[in-house]
This record gives sequence, C-alpha cells and structure tokens, in this order.
Amino acid sequence: MAAKNILHMLTPHKHVSPFDVNMALDAGYDSVTPYENVSLDEVTDIVQDIIFSRPPDRGVNSAVFFGGDDAVLALDMIDAAKSALVPPFGCNIMADPAGSFTTAAAMVACVEKNLKDKAGKSLADVSIAVFGATGVVGYCSAVIAALEGATVKIVGYSGLDRVKKRADEMQERFGVEIQPVDGSSDEKNAAAIADVEVIFSAARAGVQVLSLGQLQTAKKLLVAADVNAVPPLGLEGIDVMANGAPIDGTDAFGIGALAVGPVKSNTEHGLLKRMIEADEVQSLDFRDAFQLARTLVS
Repeated sequence: MAAKNILHMLTPHKHVSPFDVNMALDAGYDSVTPYENVSLDEVTDIVQDIIFSRPPDRGVNSAVFFGGDDAVLALDMIDAAKSALVPPFGCNIMADPAGSFTTAAAMVACVEKNLKDKAGKSLADVSIAVFGATGVVGYCSAVIAALEGATVKIVGYSGLDRVKKRADEMQERFGVEIQPVDGSSDEKNAAAIADVEVIFSAARAGVQVLSLGQLQTAKKLLVAADVNAVPPLGLEGIDVMANGAPIDGTDAFGIGALAVGPVKSNTEHGLLKRMIEADEVQSLDFRDAFQLARTLVS
C-alpha cells in the first residue's frame, strides 16, 4: 500500500492558519494535523515521534510545517527540527510563518523581474529601503535582497533600537550587512529613500508608510512594492493590482499586493508539493521560496 502523505502543522499560537491548512490539502497532503501553543523546546520530542513512527524509506512521506508570526522563531524551530533527526530516520521540514516566507519571496521576485525588464538591472545593482523590517515579511525580504547582493537599509518607524537589533540578528545569522535607519518622522523617511532605487513596504496593514509626494522626491527610484492590501495602502499611488504600473510624477514603477499575492500562493503550493514529490527529505525556508518564486515570474 502507498504511504500516506502526512503533514504535521506546528504553531506557537492558539490556532494554526486555515490558509495554510487549505494550501496543504490542495497541494495533495492526505492528512494535516495541527499542534498548537508549541514552544521551541517541544519541537525535538514532536519531530522524533514523527520520524520513529515510520521506517526510514517513508520519511519523505512525513512533513513538519512551522507557522506562527515570528520569522526568527520559525527559523529556530527549523534548526531544532533538523537537529532532532536521527539518520536514516527523517522527515520533510518547512516554515512559512504568517505566510511571510513565501510573501517576501514573491515580492522580491516581482521586483527583480521589473528591475530586469524595465531598467536592465539586477538586485545586486541597486540599493533598497525596507519599511516594516521588524515584521516577518520585511525581515525576510531584506535578507533575501542582501543575499542577492543588494545594498539594504531597514527603516524603523520608532527609531533605531528595534531595527538595529534586527540588523545585528541578520548579520549574525546570515552574514549580511544591513544598515538600520531612523524612520520616526516623515522627514526622516524622505531622507531614507532619497538615494535608493527600490522600496519594499511591508508595514502593518492599514498604515500608510509613504505618501505619493514622498515617493516623488526619490529621484533614483526605479521600483516600489507594497504588500499591504488594506486601505490606506502602505505606498500611496500604487494600486493593489499594479504589476509594473508607472507611479505618477516619477520614473518608477509600482507593484501592488494583489500582484504579489498569486505568486505567493503559487510559491507556497509549490513548496508543499515539492515535499510530497521528493525522493529525499527536504528542509525549506524563505531562500528556497525565493528560488521558486523567481522561476514563477520569469
């Protein structure tokens, strides 16, 4: 009898994400089991219960998915899960907290395509300002872009302390240099974008980060992307459906949340399906998501 494909979905929150449950079942999992209020120190026991319940050749038919809303905690849980494996016993491992890994991957991939198509540039050729980088999507998009060679600054709405801590974490974990910038006023935000070619907006839903007037002062701007679909939008003047649409009063192009959304969904679906179809166990995070997303937009 063929082995059932079973996904164990762990979250530190009260509930797992219904979005992720639907995605997993649509990708082809036979069963999705939720584990809620899971702490980091519980991951090892859960993973070892999973792997020792099946012979080694069926490890690829078991998977662990980490949710929540904390990128760093999700990465720590991936590390804990990998450390819990006892070869030849194994299982697939994936994280996508609050959909952030796949959303960030999709946003960066859409920006990369527009840079190439409209300006003949790569991520390595540009400087980027990231708004909302203390959150999960902004954090991951900043790291992805920096790993691709971009010059990245993360802008803190409450000053330098929180973004400096994030920048230090990024350097320690991924070896990337990220510049923390004070964005606690409109004037400081305008200064932060004065010399960049790209803007990522991943702030809280319903919060306007930059006005159209501020975007128009960014004379080097080539592409700006916003993942907020809740009015007021994060970047004024960029429609949620925009996918390379001109931004009024600038030479730049905008990417809206509903242009990023389908790429995000297809990326998450693709990673879940990859684990089902794999011949060897997989461990997938936002870097794998980005590699897939860029193929989806090409």
